[in-house]
Amino acid sequence: MRVSDNWKSYELIDASDGERLERWGDIILIRPDPQIIWSTPKRNPLWREAHARYHRSNKGGGHWEQYKKVPDRWTIAYNDLTFNIKPMGFKHTGVFPEQATNWDFAARKIKEENRPLRVLNLFGYTGCATLSCMQAGAEVCHVDASKGMVQWAKENAASSGIADRPVRWLVDDCVKFVQREIRRGNRYDGIIMDPPSYGRGPGGEVWKLEEQLYPLVTLCRRVLGDDPVFFILNSYTTGLSPAVMQYLLGVLLQKDLGGRVSSDEIGLKVTDTGLVLPCGSTAIWEKS
Repeated sequence: MRVSDNWKSYELIDASDGERLERWGDIILIRPDPQIIWSTPKRNPLWREAHARYHRSNKGGGHWEQYKKVPDRWTIAYNDLTFNIKPMGFKHTGVFPEQATNWDFAARKIKEENRPLRVLNLFGYTGCATLSCMQAGAEVCHVDASKGMVQWAKENAASSGIADRPVRWLVDDCVKFVQREIRRGNRYDGIIMDPPSYGRGPGGEVWKLEEQLYPLVTLCRRVLGDDPVFFILNSYTTGLSPAVMQYLLGVLLQKDLGGRVSSDEIGLKVTDTGLVLPCGSTAIWEKS
């Protein structure tokens, strides 16, 4: 298990009965998590003193119930980066804190190379991985199909004081963008990919990760440069094991490029128990 344990302004305090008790800066939130199948005593008083709790609806989606005043937005910090937090209609806040282990990995690899690098962040969401790579010195191309998410990523860059670093913010379909990059001959030294498990495109096209992942990684292989540094593939799909993603990167990247492929679950330590909550899986190819 790779644990994101360098946080100071975020904390997973407890986990029980399908819910997380979390601290986001000074704000305490309770959010659902289907992987929390245990029912342990909720002894921490913050369970009863939270600012808000997200309730799922049987019809899909859900709503926030506020017990105390919650700002429309506030900020949390990770190392030298600042992220804007906004409670969203589908339980999210704009940051997946377990991903910090991947941000740190990418930043470390960029700094070790000691040369100009170009990184492609597909399904870039609110830009936390993008900012980490920018801060480490890479030129980044950030792609997401949601205009709102790309705007949010720009706000995070401004809040972090790195908006003037070399970056391209693109609202685009990730597959179609990569296809155009192949035709244009553009190449990247690193790729970060965090595709959704399921979704629908603007034309009603169905996206199912298990079916689309192999052709997508095959496509992305063609925009890697002559001396690539890393390829990070993340998934929250429970039916897609870390070992399957590792095998995928092995046959599509390691066979031709050499290097090393690894995979593991990523997680967050629960303060009250000292145990680690699994929060997804990551497979990584890296150069030797």
